[in-house]
Amino acid sequence: MELNTFVTEYGDKQTHHFTVTETVYKGFQLSSGDMNPLHTDESFALEKGFLGRVMYGNILNGFISFFIGECLPTKEVIIHTQDIKYKSPVYLNDALLFEARLEGFYESVKAVEFKYKFYNNSEKIVASGHIQIRLL
Repeated sequence: MELNTFVTEYGDKQTHHFTVTETVYKGFQLSSGDMNPLHTDESFALEKGFLGRVMYGNILNGFISFFIGECLPTKEVIIHTQDIKYKSPVYLNDALLFEARLEGFYESVKAVEFKYKFYNNSEKIVASGHIQIRLL
C-alpha cells in the first residue's frame, strides 16, 4: 500500500469506542497472571482511595493493538514504537473513546505517527501517548 493513499492530512482524527467488560478484564488477568489486589480486591482498592477495582492499564495497550491491526485501512502494518501515560484510573464497565490524531508520515521509511488519547465516560482523559507504525 502506498503511504499517500493511507494518509490524508496532518491532524486527521480517527476514533473508536471500547468498553472494559468483565470478559476483557478476566482475559487480561488470565493471560498476564497479575493478581495485584488493586486490580482484584474491591475492598483493597476502596481502602486506597479508588472508586473500585482499578482495571489493568495494559488493557489499553490491547485496545491500541486492535486499533492498529483492525481499524486502519490496511493490515500491512507493524508497530515500531508506542508509549502510554496513565492519567486517571479506569474501572470495570467504563466506556472509553479512543482518539488517534495523525502527527506525521515519513515516506522514506513508510512510517506513520499518531498521537492518541483515551477518554472515559465523563470525557476525562485517562491515558495518552504516541504510536509509530510502519507500512509493510
